[in-house]
Amino acid sequence: SNNREKPPIVETTDDPNREIPELDEFLPDTALRVPYDMYPLIDMVVDKGTFFEIHKYFAPNVIVGFARFNGRVAGIVSNSPLHKMGGLDCDSSDKLARFVRFCDLFNIPLVTLVDCPAFWIGSEQEWKGILRHGAKTLFAWADATVPLISVIIGKSYAGAHYAMLDKSIGADLCYAWPTAKINIVGAETAASVIFAKEIKQADDPKETAKQRIEEYRMKYEHPYQPAERGYVDDVIMPHDTRKYICRALEILENKQVARPWRKYSNICL
Repeated sequence: SNNREKPPIVETTDDPNREIPELDEFLPDTALRVPYDMYPLIDMVVDKGTFFEIHKYFAPNVIVGFARFNGRVAGIVSNSPLHKMGGLDCDSSDKLARFVRFCDLFNIPLVTLVDCPAFWIGSEQEWKGILRHGAKTLFAWADATVPLISVIIGKSYAGAHYAMLDKSIGADLCYAWPTAKINIVGAETAASVIFAKEIKQADDPKETAKQRIEEYRMKYEHPYQPAERGYVDDVIMPHDTRKYICRALEILENKQVARPWRKYSNICL
């Protein structure tokens, strides 16, 4: 196996157009605050029984592993809200970047399932070098030449939006569920800054803040405005997720990237 050889395709009896009605109710209404298990989603969208996770016990806030879609091999990168709400820290950034680089070396397409609130901050992460480690994820995506597909199912905020694969950093196709929340920060933070003066001067600051947060959420915290601006290729129904991923991998099967010759890129170490 080498970087010019395509991964083997096997026959499968799992219909690539299989709809998954369970996914329409998969994301709980409390997903912004309450963690949930991402593994059932992964198992439902891939060919049945093919998901093979690696590095399970290291940085469990990110899930990486291999699976098949309609017989085609793909690498899976997913957040795990059960651990640190799926946010990225130094270790999970390294885990993600290393896996992306590995798949790129062996011509394995990559699929991301995104529900990521942010990079973790705080003195511990700052001393460990979160900026440097986080930069590795951006470098890995930008340097990859394999098919890159992103599915945003929940939160996708700030720098973590790019670290989990975005159109601007190399995604060939980016899909979003109607539940996707693509923004710089969450509605609570944004509204508390934008309307700070109004909230402070209000007769009932708590009620005013609540109203402004809801207004901001309704206006900006959804996938339709990003889709209108081209940041998202399509807003898809959750039950069609497998179908869209399988079609995307088929479309991008012969993807080739022509770049000027150079020795190698200088990754942020």
